[in-house]
Amino acid sequence: MTQTQPDNPSHLPKAEFAFPGPLRDRLVAAILDGSKTSTTELVVDYEHDGEPLPEVGSRSVVVDSDDRPVGIIEVTGVRVVPLADVDLAHALDEGEDYTDVAAWRAGHERFWHSAEMRAALDDPGFTVDDSTPAVLKRFRLVADLRTNPGPGPGPAV
Repeated sequence: MTQTQPDNPSHLPKAEFAFPGPLRDRLVAAILDGSKTSTTELVVDYEHDGEPLPEVGSRSVVVDSDDRPVGIIEVTGVRVVPLADVDLAHALDEGEDYTDVAAWRAGHERFWHSAEMRAALDDPGFTVDDSTPAVLKRFRLVADLRTNPGPGPGPAV
Protein backbone atom coordinates (compact mmCIF):
# COMPACT_ATOMS: atom_id res chain seq x y z
CA MET A 1 0.00 0.00 0.00
CA THR A 2 1.46 3.35 -1.05
CA GLN A 3 1.09 6.28 1.29
CA THR A 4 0.97 9.77 -0.12
CA GLN A 5 3.35 12.27 1.39
CA PRO A 6 1.76 15.21 3.18
CA ASP A 7 1.99 18.57 1.50
CA ASN A 8 5.30 20.34 1.96
CA PRO A 9 4.56 22.91 4.70
CA SER A 10 6.90 25.45 3.13
CA HIS A 11 4.65 25.56 0.05
CA LEU A 12 1.39 26.10 1.95
CA PRO A 13 -0.14 29.28 3.35
CA LYS A 14 -0.02 29.66 7.12
CA ALA A 15 -3.06 29.05 9.28
CA GLU A 16 -2.63 31.29 12.30
CA PHE A 17 -5.24 30.80 15.00
CA ALA A 18 -5.62 33.89 17.21
CA PHE A 19 -2.43 35.77 18.08
CA PRO A 20 0.73 34.11 19.48
CA GLY A 21 0.29 33.29 23.15
CA PRO A 22 -1.92 31.20 25.44
CA LEU A 23 -5.06 31.36 23.27
CA ARG A 24 -3.21 30.22 20.15
CA ASP A 25 -1.53 27.46 22.15
CA ARG A 26 -4.94 26.16 23.34
CA LEU A 27 -6.46 26.35 19.85
CA VAL A 28 -3.53 24.57 18.20
CA ALA A 29 -3.59 21.84 20.86
CA ALA A 30 -7.32 21.36 20.19
CA ILE A 31 -6.67 21.06 16.44
CA LEU A 32 -3.94 18.50 17.01
CA ASP A 33 -6.04 16.41 19.41
CA GLY A 34 -9.02 16.51 17.03
CA SER A 35 -11.42 18.43 19.27
CA LYS A 36 -11.33 21.59 17.12
CA THR A 37 -12.76 21.09 13.63
CA SER A 38 -14.25 24.51 12.97
CA THR A 39 -13.32 28.14 13.34
CA THR A 40 -14.93 31.52 12.84
CA GLU A 41 -13.29 34.36 10.99
CA LEU A 42 -14.63 37.70 9.84
CA VAL A 43 -15.09 38.73 6.22
CA VAL A 44 -13.60 42.13 7.13
CA ASP A 45 -10.33 40.42 8.10
CA TYR A 46 -10.03 38.84 4.64
CA GLU A 47 -10.94 42.14 2.98
CA HIS A 48 -8.37 44.05 5.06
CA ASP A 49 -5.63 41.60 4.07
CA GLY A 50 -6.73 41.50 0.42
CA GLU A 51 -7.15 37.72 0.65
CA PRO A 52 -9.85 35.57 -0.97
CA LEU A 53 -12.20 33.60 1.24
CA PRO A 54 -11.11 30.00 1.89
CA GLU A 55 -12.20 27.28 -0.51
CA VAL A 56 -13.15 23.69 0.21
CA GLY A 57 -10.14 21.45 -0.42
CA SER A 58 -7.54 24.14 0.25
CA ARG A 59 -4.78 23.24 2.68
CA SER A 60 -2.71 25.31 5.05
CA VAL A 61 -0.04 24.76 7.64
CA VAL A 62 -0.98 25.39 11.27
CA VAL A 63 1.74 27.26 13.17
CA ASP A 64 2.22 27.47 16.90
CA SER A 65 3.07 30.56 18.94
CA ASP A 66 6.74 30.19 17.96
CA ASP A 67 5.76 30.14 14.24
CA ARG A 68 6.71 26.44 13.97
CA PRO A 69 4.66 24.30 11.58
CA VAL A 70 2.78 21.71 13.67
CA GLY A 71 0.02 20.43 11.40
CA ILE A 72 -1.66 20.63 8.03
CA ILE A 73 -5.39 21.21 7.77
CA GLU A 74 -7.76 20.89 4.83
CA VAL A 75 -10.90 23.00 4.52
CA THR A 76 -14.01 20.79 4.35
CA GLY A 77 -16.70 23.48 4.44
CA VAL A 78 -17.16 27.24 4.22
CA ARG A 79 -20.28 29.29 4.98
CA VAL A 80 -20.64 33.05 5.22
CA VAL A 81 -23.43 34.05 7.59
CA PRO A 82 -24.34 37.02 9.80
CA LEU A 83 -23.02 36.54 13.35
CA ALA A 84 -26.61 36.20 14.55
CA ASP A 85 -26.94 32.99 12.48
CA VAL A 86 -24.02 31.04 13.96
CA ASP A 87 -25.43 27.71 15.13
CA LEU A 88 -24.68 25.57 18.17
CA ALA A 89 -23.06 22.76 16.16
CA HIS A 90 -20.49 25.19 14.77
CA ALA A 91 -19.82 26.68 18.21
CA LEU A 92 -19.36 23.23 19.77
CA ASP A 93 -17.03 22.08 16.97
CA GLU A 94 -14.70 24.98 17.70
CA GLY A 95 -13.37 22.82 20.55
CA GLU A 96 -13.25 25.63 23.09
CA ASP A 97 -15.69 24.10 25.57
CA TYR A 98 -18.58 26.41 24.72
CA THR A 99 -21.92 24.94 25.78
CA ASP A 100 -24.17 27.46 24.05
CA VAL A 101 -24.07 30.08 21.33
CA ALA A 102 -24.25 32.97 23.82
CA ALA A 103 -21.00 31.87 25.51
CA TRP A 104 -19.40 31.34 22.09
CA ARG A 105 -20.44 34.83 21.02
CA ALA A 106 -19.18 36.47 24.22
CA GLY A 107 -15.79 34.76 23.90
CA HIS A 108 -15.43 35.72 20.27
CA GLU A 109 -16.51 39.31 20.86
CA ARG A 110 -13.79 39.63 23.53
CA PHE A 111 -11.25 38.54 20.91
CA TRP A 112 -12.66 40.65 18.04
CA HIS A 113 -12.87 43.74 20.26
CA SER A 114 -9.35 43.25 21.65
CA ALA A 115 -6.61 45.81 21.13
CA GLU A 116 -4.66 43.22 19.07
CA MET A 117 -7.53 42.62 16.65
CA ARG A 118 -8.34 46.30 16.33
CA ALA A 119 -4.67 46.99 15.59
CA ALA A 120 -4.55 44.16 13.02
CA LEU A 121 -7.55 45.73 11.25
CA ASP A 122 -6.16 49.28 11.60
CA ASP A 123 -9.45 50.25 13.24
CA PRO A 124 -9.25 51.27 16.93
CA GLY A 125 -13.06 51.38 17.22
CA PHE A 126 -13.84 48.09 15.45
CA THR A 127 -16.92 46.27 16.76
CA VAL A 128 -19.15 43.46 15.58
CA ASP A 129 -22.94 43.16 15.72
CA ASP A 130 -25.59 40.64 14.68
CA SER A 131 -25.21 41.55 11.00
CA THR A 132 -21.40 41.28 10.82
CA PRO A 133 -20.53 38.73 8.09
CA ALA A 134 -18.68 35.75 9.57
CA VAL A 135 -16.81 33.00 7.75
CA LEU A 136 -17.65 29.64 9.32
CA LYS A 137 -14.88 27.31 8.29
CA ARG A 138 -14.76 23.56 8.88
CA PHE A 139 -11.54 21.64 8.49
CA ARG A 140 -9.81 18.37 9.19
CA LEU A 141 -6.28 17.66 10.31
CA VAL A 142 -4.50 15.83 7.48
CA ALA A 143 -0.97 15.76 8.92
CA ASP A 144 0.58 16.12 12.35
CA LEU A 145 4.00 17.66 11.79
CA ARG A 146 5.31 17.40 15.33
CA THR A 147 8.33 15.13 15.48
CA ASN A 148 7.06 13.28 18.54
CA PRO A 149 3.38 14.00 19.20
CA GLY A 150 3.32 11.57 22.10
CA PRO A 151 0.36 9.53 23.36
CA GLY A 152 -1.87 12.50 24.04
CA PRO A 153 -2.77 14.34 27.21
CA GLY A 154 -1.59 12.81 30.40
CA PRO A 155 0.74 13.36 33.32
CA ALA A 156 4.08 15.02 32.64
CA VAL A 157 6.95 12.61 32.63
